[in-house]
Amino acid sequence: MWLYEKKLQYPVKVGKCDPMMARYLIEQYGGADGELSAALRYLNQRYSIPDKVIGLLTDIGTEEFGHLEMIATMVYKLTKDATPRQLMEAGLGENFVNHDNGMMYVNASGVPWTAAYIGTKGDPIADLYEDIAAEEKARATYQWLIDMTDDVDLQDGLKFLREREIVHSLRFREAVEMIKSDWGTKKVFKV
Repeated sequence: MWLYEKKLQYPVKVGKCDPMMARYLIEQYGGADGELSAALRYLNQRYSIPDKVIGLLTDIGTEEFGHLEMIATMVYKLTKDATPRQLMEAGLGENFVNHDNGMMYVNASGVPWTAAYIGTKGDPIADLYEDIAAEEKARATYQWLIDMTDDVDLQDGLKFLREREIVHSLRFREAVEMIKSDWGTKKVFKV
């Protein structure tokens, strides 16, 4: 079903060691509005949505896994040269004592990821509005992350991710209108 290319969706460059920024980025790895939650949400919603939208959810859900890979690469590059003291000062000491450089699905505060983050109602319109909201929350988080670093290389990758969230939001909005239009003509759903 998928073809995996052994390269990142967009090049990840980091200009300096910055464990604190890595900690903040972990929010997009295992947080409520992060890439794992988005990927699983969209791939799960495919089973209760009209056929016309299944491909869109599959495409975007799969792309979110690519974003997850980019975030993990950013975190690794930001911490690979960090000293134990730098990791502790950034609030990452416990993570590295338990997992070394292994990534765990936690948010920036260290709270483990949970399936409760995934909103699925089974109603196509409700689910797509949930998806739009998720993309807008991710877009906002990427903007805040961009604002928190002066590393122009890191900002470049974060700007790419932010722009993809905007595109996804627009595609989901188009899907809502398509479904409303289809359902309105069949008198199955009143808008």
